[in-house]
Amino acid sequence: MANNESQIVHSTRNEFVDNVKQWVTLDSQLKIVNEKTRIMREAKGTLNGKICSFINDNNMNHKHVEISDGTLKFYKRNEYKPLTYAYLEKSLHDIIPNVKHVEHILQHLKENREVVVHDDIRRNYSK
Repeated sequence: MANNESQIVHSTRNEFVDNVKQWVTLDSQLKIVNEKTRIMREAKGTLNGKICSFINDNNMNHKHVEISDGTLKFYKRNEYKPLTYAYLEKSLHDIIPNVKHVEHILQHLKENREVVVHDDIRRNYSK
């Protein structure tokens, strides 16, 4: 019986080691892909800025350009800043004159935020 238990523990340990090796391999591959993606996004952002400047400088807003597989449309896009406690506090002070009420509301929001806990793995690279 002890031999059987030893085999199960050994098998489980081997599976664990294999899973760690696979995880590290995938993490390394993702690091490379993410770095390439970051570089491509930066290059695309730079080109986007140059193209949009040309469009704005030449009054070509709301125009489009035909490309091989469709069209490029140029438009203005609204982007909202994140909802932060600093913004909430400022806005609440604008509409609620009582500072204590504002502090109470903010304290309530901070203390009652939903927290979700997940198990995860973090890789630290040696220098």
